[in-house]
Amino acid sequence: MTEAREHTLKDDIGEIIADEGPISLERYMALALTHPTKGYYTSRDPFGVAGDFITAPEISQMFGELIGLWAAEIWSQIGSPPHVRLVELGPGRGALMADALRAARAAPDFFAAIEVELVEASDLLAARQSAALADSGKAANWRKSLDEIPHGPAIFIANEFFDALPVRQFLKTAQGWRERLIGVDPEGQLAFSLNPEVEPYIKPDAPNGAIFELGAAAQRLMIRIAARIVTDNGAALAIDYGYRRNDFGETLQAVKAHQFVDPLAEPGLADLTTHVDFSALARAAAATGALAHGPVDQGAFLRELGIVQRAEALKRNATPEQAAAVDSALGRLTGDGEGEMGALFKVLGVTRRNLKEAPGFTPAVSA
Repeated sequence: MTEAREHTLKDDIGEIIADEGPISLERYMALALTHPTKGYYTSRDPFGVAGDFITAPEISQMFGELIGLWAAEIWSQIGSPPHVRLVELGPGRGALMADALRAARAAPDFFAAIEVELVEASDLLAARQSAALADSGKAANWRKSLDEIPHGPAIFIANEFFDALPVRQFLKTAQGWRERLIGVDPEGQLAFSLNPEVEPYIKPDAPNGAIFELGAAAQRLMIRIAARIVTDNGAALAIDYGYRRNDFGETLQAVKAHQFVDPLAEPGLADLTTHVDFSALARAAAATGALAHGPVDQGAFLRELGIVQRAEALKRNATPEQAAAVDSALGRLTGDGEGEMGALFKVLGVTRRNLKEAPGFTPAVSA
């Protein structure tokens, strides 16, 4: 007998399309990334050399350490509340938070005030994070969503988080903007199609054939974060690859085993991301009455926080091989060459409006 083929997430999505018709890219991404049992983030550990991509905290301890010191300075600037929630959205393997807490010990009053909150959908990754934080000196609370975090002063950290939130895409046609949908082609494969109806609320002027990406999920989340900052006190830091102002063009990409692949070929088995529209995030924050700082290039932000000096300190007692690794990490985090993150990645800060300057940023301007 032939062994039955495993029912995949691609099969599930095909059945949804057969029952309901083509679905939006936003719904497709949500299923591919966070399906309860077959989603990319809920069913595997995607980080590190053995995974599909490497994030900044995996490159060097310097990254998380500087984020921890940034949080300590922000805490002081917002009035040093006796209790502050240090919240990380999508904490990966826990490297950033572990490094941040180690650095935060340099500010004992801040360290004592911290209550660690980790927003994580994956039980597998939550276990990795727990192991990474075992010696941090802080107990952590794991939450499935932002809404589960109790109110009160909070500092939110979102490193490579907003890029994985679902987006919608629209194509400019002679009739107007029409939403790109995902259906099934005659060969039974997932394929892009177009909504026959024109979308009247999409207004940007662009030539026919242009693609406009709308990150409504990211904007809604930023509104919720910024509103809590305004009402409860605190700050937020978003770090991701993206652009200062939205431009036309498709940025959807899929990565599997460190290689780009077809984003529709294997839902649930490849990471799906888009470039973050930081101007839209800044406007969303401003709509709540908060103040946006930046965005600035990651390289400039880290240099302003002292990453060069930290690298020199690490090299003082290092072997030549270790010193070379520090220099390599410094270049990768701050450089603007191919494969480097310094210019491609942007950093956005959010605070109450009374905090006109924040570490790593020039004086803020309203979006």
